[in-house]
Amino acid sequence: MGEGGGGDAGPELSTDNMKGIVLALLSSGFIGASFIIKKKGLRRAAVASGVRAGVGGYSYLMEPLWWVGMITMIVGEVANFVAYAFAPAVLVTPLGALSIIVSAVLAHFILNERLHALGILGCVMCIAGSMVIVIHAPQEQEITSVREIWNMATQPAFLLYVASVIVVVFVLVFYFSPLYGQSNVLIYTAICSLMGSLSVMSVKALGTSLKLTFEGTNQLVYPETWFFMLVVATCVLTQMNYLNKALDTFNTAIVSPIYYVMFTTLTILASVIMFKDWSGQSLGSITSEICGLIVVLSGTILLHVTKDYERIPQSRSIYAPLSPSLSTRLNGELLQHVRDERNSDEEKALRRQEMY
Repeated sequence: MGEGGGGDAGPELSTDNMKGIVLALLSSGFIGASFIIKKKGLRRAAVASGVRAGVGGYSYLMEPLWWVGMITMIVGEVANFVAYAFAPAVLVTPLGALSIIVSAVLAHFILNERLHALGILGCVMCIAGSMVIVIHAPQEQEITSVREIWNMATQPAFLLYVASVIVVVFVLVFYFSPLYGQSNVLIYTAICSLMGSLSVMSVKALGTSLKLTFEGTNQLVYPETWFFMLVVATCVLTQMNYLNKALDTFNTAIVSPIYYVMFTTLTILASVIMFKDWSGQSLGSITSEICGLIVVLSGTILLHVTKDYERIPQSRSIYAPLSPSLSTRLNGELLQHVRDERNSDEEKALRRQEMY
């Protein structure tokens, strides 16, 4: 393992943190590229069969290029999974924004989807914010057994967080979702983000257990390992279910940035509580990490907004609904109207495929 946790991060990165960064970057590259490959595959399949996936066609399943994209995405997700075993979630999670940059740049050159000045600014912000986070990120803690992670997961502070998440999710699912799920984008995205924060903690615990097992210390004999595996499966399935609902109900220009901001923020909060990532760090380093995170989130939102804005007539602006002061206007009627105006069947199919 790398250097012990708790120390303030300096210019030199631990071996484990470096491995986590490399894996997270590789993950972003593979996932970002997979979106473009899958879209090319969908287009090729639609031309060959005359039926698009968005209107019920499944010819893409016979298209090798689509499967190349799917395999590329799986490789990226595996790399992301392993990255959590080496580096703190505070470091790995924000780096996921770089997949958006890869996708945007490749789309500019391969799919002829223009990347305008504001989109380039969003890319620069994501890169700059990521560099700040990497420089000031805490070191990974030295863990020798899954039971150490179990002790962290059962500490009162994190149990309070888990209980709060479960209560809020139940209220959202059984009360607010039936009433407002089709009219308020925050309902589905909040459920995804809250469950996502627990899934990342469990993924990190499970990844660390498997890492220790491969190093010669078998962790599969402990029931805690299997419990974390069960939590991962439960949280991921719930997360995917409600994310699909959000994408089917609302415009991707609204869902994507809101989900990314909420998911990343809650994941980092959960990691700070459970793994005490900021314990022992100076106030300056913590402040720098928060500022870097804000820059990454802002760049991500800017990328999504400008990418979707250029595909609709200039007389119809999507900036007004995204304004925080007008967030209460994010209702289903407006979002459905904008979505129907803007999205082709092919783009709907791509969003569905990116969930698997």
